[in-house]
Amino acid sequence: MSIGETIFAGMYGRMSAATEEAGLADRRRALIAGARGRVLEIGGGLGANLPYYGPEVESVSLAEPGPAMARRLQARLDECRGELPFDVELVRAPAEELPFEPDSFDTVVSTLVLCAVGDQGRALSELRRVLRPGGQLLFLEHVRGEGRTGTLQDRVNWLNKLVVRCNCNRDTLRSIADSGFTVSSVEHGALPKTPPFVRPMVVGSAT
Repeated sequence: MSIGETIFAGMYGRMSAATEEAGLADRRRALIAGARGRVLEIGGGLGANLPYYGPEVESVSLAEPGPAMARRLQARLDECRGELPFDVELVRAPAEELPFEPDSFDTVVSTLVLCAVGDQGRALSELRRVLRPGGQLLFLEHVRGEGRTGTLQDRVNWLNKLVVRCNCNRDTLRSIADSGFTVSSVEHGALPKTPPFVRPMVVGSAT
């Protein structure tokens, strides 16, 4: 466990609080309402999505690769276990190497994760593999913008990766389609209370 990872895990909640309060939490709630059956959430983080899973959800598997973040997530699960109306488990695994059989899940959720995975194409292939036929991917991701915004993102991506451990210039929507998913709905928006180079956002679903 690196010092940088430990510091980031400790600061993440405070870093994202203003964005959540300014509208991101509402975006999460609306997206997660579409989850059904057995759910896999990659990059579980601090469990920000947990309150929004509804009665249509049977179980949630949270895949979190980072030991520092996983430790904090486990503490959160220990606190709310018994209060959640579904089974929940934490699995230490990256999105690129999911320890699940093919066709295991009805829904996969990715919120602000595909910007940070080491190999986005491989991660998306894994999500397709573990989804059942007709299953859906629910995504909320900040992405590369157009024109001057995209150029700015390309220039500062190295700094963004250093500070917040993710890429700000990935064309994630195209990657989802290129990985064999059919995008069924998408809304373009902006992450509130964030710098311009991380503001472009897409929210949607794919099958």
